[in-house]
Amino acid sequence: MKTVKISLNSIDKVKSFVNDVTKFDSDFDLVSGRYVIDAKSIMGIFSLDLSKPIDLNIHSEDNVDKILSILKPYIVE
Repeated sequence: MKTVKISLNSIDKVKSFVNDVTKFDSDFDLVSGRYVIDAKSIMGIFSLDLSKPIDLNIHSEDNVDKILSILKPYIVE
């Protein structure tokens, strides 16, 4: 499992993020405080506090580099 911080601070960013993660068979979780949401659920994402960066857990061993390159626009350092 790999964890990165991402920022989804606009509706368009959330839509494109969900489109990007649904291209993969791997599981993705968004963690904000004590809430854990399936990152492929657009309704779930909107239930989170998106004003600050949130953790993305990527549950994959083989495609991690490809996933990170596609999700690069959302990742914050």
